[in-house]
Amino acid sequence: MTDSTTNRSRPRVGWIGTGRMGVAMAARLADAGVDVTAWNRTIAKAEPLKEHGASVVESLAALRDRDVVFTTVSTSSVLEQVLFGDDGLLTGEAAPGVVIDSSTVSVESSAEVRRACEAKGVAYLAAPVSGNPKVARAGALSLVVSGPRETYDQVAHLLQSLGRSVTYVGEGDTARLVKIAHNLMLGVVTQTLAEITVLAEKGGVPRHAFLAFLNDSVMGSAFTRYKSPAFVHLDYTPTFTPRLLRKDFDLGLAAARALDVPMPVTALTAQLVQASVGTGRVDEDFAILLDLQATASGLDLKPEDVAVDDGLGGRS
Repeated sequence: MTDSTTNRSRPRVGWIGTGRMGVAMAARLADAGVDVTAWNRTIAKAEPLKEHGASVVESLAALRDRDVVFTTVSTSSVLEQVLFGDDGLLTGEAAPGVVIDSSTVSVESSAEVRRACEAKGVAYLAAPVSGNPKVARAGALSLVVSGPRETYDQVAHLLQSLGRSVTYVGEGDTARLVKIAHNLMLGVVTQTLAEITVLAEKGGVPRHAFLAFLNDSVMGSAFTRYKSPAFVHLDYTPTFTPRLLRKDFDLGLAAARALDVPMPVTALTAQLVQASVGTGRVDEDFAILLDLQATASGLDLKPEDVAVDDGLGGRS
């Protein structure tokens, strides 16, 4: 690990990947007074960070002198490309002290990246997050982290700036399994929420009324509350797409096979997620599971013009 990692008072942070989640998370750090410089393959997607005081660069090489570099990318192959591909972050003589990856990738892929980072003398933390861009902007993300405890202690203050909770779960890549398990529950709960909402509406109960009751009951949660506006208004502006959810189900079921864990409910939900992808509506939010359930039930959904509390300090 380089000496640059000891700069804890004001570390110089790089950020790779400024999609919907990445730009929201990087903005949180910049707003907290952290020196942030960002790169994205499509530079225009990083430009909004300038409004938060961050800098934007056109090459990954420009981030090699950073103390810490975060990555938030879509797949394992993209992560490997930005780190070790042509002109990748870790292909030059200089390298950052720490790489923190907040993508959702498999345990195996993360372990390969970890070994490659360590071979370069770079410390590596897996730090996937729970939440969507709206949650990130509200500072309500939950992070799960694994890797060397010493490295975690050095950068914990940065991680804590990104959300409301940070949970360290041990050495290696255990955080990946935690996040994959989390996203399996995300899909299963959403499918169940779609089923019971359609059941209630077909029985004569307005969606907003049913969801208001559910959210204020013992069965309600932060997730059911901030998903309620999408269900009530049929607003499928993407926060997490069906294809991304399908990827996580593939990862989760592969882990289950490797560990000999039967997951019958998850396996069935995976097929319903696949059906949502099969509709071609892959650029919408995975909440379209509600539409698929309604169609299968012979119910024609209509948007409800009712203000709904999203649990994040707003009504929509």
